[in-house]
Amino acid sequence: MNAPSFRPSGTHLLADLHGAHAALLADAGAIDALLRRAALAAGAHILYGHFHTFGAGGGVTGVLLLAESHISIHTWPEDGFAAVDIFMCGAARPRLALEVIEAALGAARADVKTVARG
Repeated sequence: MNAPSFRPSGTHLLADLHGAHAALLADAGAIDALLRRAALAAGAHILYGHFHTFGAGGGVTGVLLLAESHISIHTWPEDGFAAVDIFMCGAARPRLALEVIEAALGAARADVKTVARG
């Protein structure tokens, strides 16, 4: 008897982006717009977004809720660092979303873990 093949319910990307543009990492409006572009590039459907900035020059934390799951980000402009979490199921393509985010933030290095969920 053959074992059933594993087909994940979704893909979860955990990305640590280093050497990113500090000014962008401190701009909640720009981060919101960026994550929305990334979600659409991946073929995801945006349900709701919420972004918070931690004062002048401070970081941003935010999340986009998607029909396919979510994209979240936490930034540290003083370190040029962003932690990005992308989880998508269905036909959405999380790797495309990450490519949009990496390019826009100008990350010098990306450490990415991919987890098959389900």
